[in-house]
Amino acid sequence: MSGITLPTLSVGEYGLVYNMLSFALAAMIGSLLFFVLARDLVSPKYRMALILSAIVVLVAGYHYFRIFESWTSAYTLSNGQFVASGEPFNDGYRYMDWLLTVPLLVAELVAVLTLPKEKSGSLTARLVLAAVLMIVLGYPGETSTDIATRAIWGFLSTLPFVYILWILWGELNKAAGTQSPYVQILLRNTRLLLLGTWGFYPIVYLLPMLGISGSAALVGVQVGYSIADVLAKCGYGVMIFMIARAKMAAEEKVK
Repeated sequence: MSGITLPTLSVGEYGLVYNMLSFALAAMIGSLLFFVLARDLVSPKYRMALILSAIVVLVAGYHYFRIFESWTSAYTLSNGQFVASGEPFNDGYRYMDWLLTVPLLVAELVAVLTLPKEKSGSLTARLVLAAVLMIVLGYPGETSTDIATRAIWGFLSTLPFVYILWILWGELNKAAGTQSPYVQILLRNTRLLLLGTWGFYPIVYLLPMLGISGSAALVGVQVGYSIADVLAKCGYGVMIFMIARAKMAAEEKVK
């Protein structure tokens, strides 16, 4: 939102965003510690998935720190309200974060399945490329104040998103068919979590197009994105860990 005039906020509105950004930052830090410590609880072939989870929340935590700093400097308290300080609020950090973390999120799911090298390499490459396109195509619309421009880029960004879902529910569903029933349930829930959280981003993206503007749009976007990020990164990483543990347990029964 650099360069966009910031609306005046009530103490409650400013505090809600402040607290949500703080919560998201704390969640990323806590998740990082968990994934690092949990690394030794999984066998070597599943550790790459945990390493990717740790990298995701580390990158996200750094960007939330920068967003938090930018938020606190963009506003100042005046006559019982928070008004723009003159410093820009740089929400572009979110897209820099997603450009790095979203491809890693899809790579985590492929990594924990431990598919044959040829199969996993092809799936990972296609998912990562689609994830990068989804983020890159969405950015021009996010930074535009023109509704038509926002709609066009939002539509283009949706195309690789649909392709990712097609792979997750098509090809990965076939790949998961050889897993134990419990692992299959966890994989289904993980993909549903991915769909639910990623599906939340377009809703927040659409707020200005739905006539929601000013302080309501600003607060809604920041709170919405923060909640979605915690679920899509921290919660998703925990699900990946659970899948790895479940696969290890299934393998032990076979021995």
